[in-house]
Amino acid sequence: MGGPADPPEGPEGAPGGGEDEYRSVVFDESFVRAARLQEFSAQERMADHAPAVRRRPPLRRGLSRQALVLVLLIAVAFGTAIYMGVRHPYQTPTARESVEPLRMTVIPLVPEGKVPGTADASYLYEHSPAAQFKSGAEGVPLPASRRTAHFSDSQVVAALSTAKDYIVRSALDPDVLTGREVRAVRVLLDPGQLDQFDQSFARPTADGRHAPTGWLVRFDPSRAELADRRVRVQGTLQAAETDSSTLEVTADHTFVYALRPAGADDKTEASLFTVRRELQFRFDRDDLRLHQAQLVVSYVQAGPLSCAEDSTHHLRPLLAGQTAKEGGPAGTDPYATGSATALCGSLATSAQPKV
Repeated sequence: MGGPADPPEGPEGAPGGGEDEYRSVVFDESFVRAARLQEFSAQERMADHAPAVRRRPPLRRGLSRQALVLVLLIAVAFGTAIYMGVRHPYQTPTARESVEPLRMTVIPLVPEGKVPGTADASYLYEHSPAAQFKSGAEGVPLPASRRTAHFSDSQVVAALSTAKDYIVRSALDPDVLTGREVRAVRVLLDPGQLDQFDQSFARPTADGRHAPTGWLVRFDPSRAELADRRVRVQGTLQAAETDSSTLEVTADHTFVYALRPAGADDKTEASLFTVRRELQFRFDRDDLRLHQAQLVVSYVQAGPLSCAEDSTHHLRPLLAGQTAKEGGPAGTDPYATGSATALCGSLATSAQPKV
């Protein structure tokens, strides 16, 4: 027998009494919820003489409906991402070939005598070969266009429209003609030619690659200014497919400008200055989409100029009453078809207004 201080022994000598044999059993919340028996209420037992307990339906184990829907959505999104990666609906852009640099030729045309002039610029136009020319952009109409084997009607029109915009901005914009603006022309060029364009204006060189006057028409602002902003123009645009990925547009236009000495008033005699430009543009599909062009050939005849003057950076016209000290090898008429072959030519008398 134990003393008063000793705890009573339970069955089979277990300390703490019989209840200690259940001490290891833990009745936590999950155990209680999992119980399949539920006691009826006193009212239920009195009314139906039902047994004291009833069985509860087993708990549904596993994921809830919301969780299943979420898992399904994630699986669908992941599968779609894999499918799109394997079969992408858009064509992967191909690496573009290097853009061909612009090849340019600028030929000064020297007058055979004094440059004719009068104070009335309209009179000069009316008595010159430019009498029937249209003014400004109206002189650069778009031709009727047709689709080619690999380019649609809209793509051909896009090429012609971009070429026209380049011609208008580079030869008719007064700010460009006076040397105040070049960006309006630059934004129309393919990015592959921008370095060449920028170098032409930063460090102009008569190397057939880097003359500003090969890119656009501009006069020396210290020498001449426009006597009439309505420049007369006539010429043609033609589009053709060179291969399955390239369109070419050929432009051939004659521009006639009425000029006066810089800072002169309206009473000062004006004279005409003629520029014949033959340009060749090239377009790939990116150019058509972005409204830009590759200018690959620029052939320019301009006069009256002097061969002694550098026409690389600006055109320095001979104005009314002036004569050239040096002439060229043969008379060249910029209104006639065909191209000059000399680096300096003579401006034919027939190309001058009759004053």
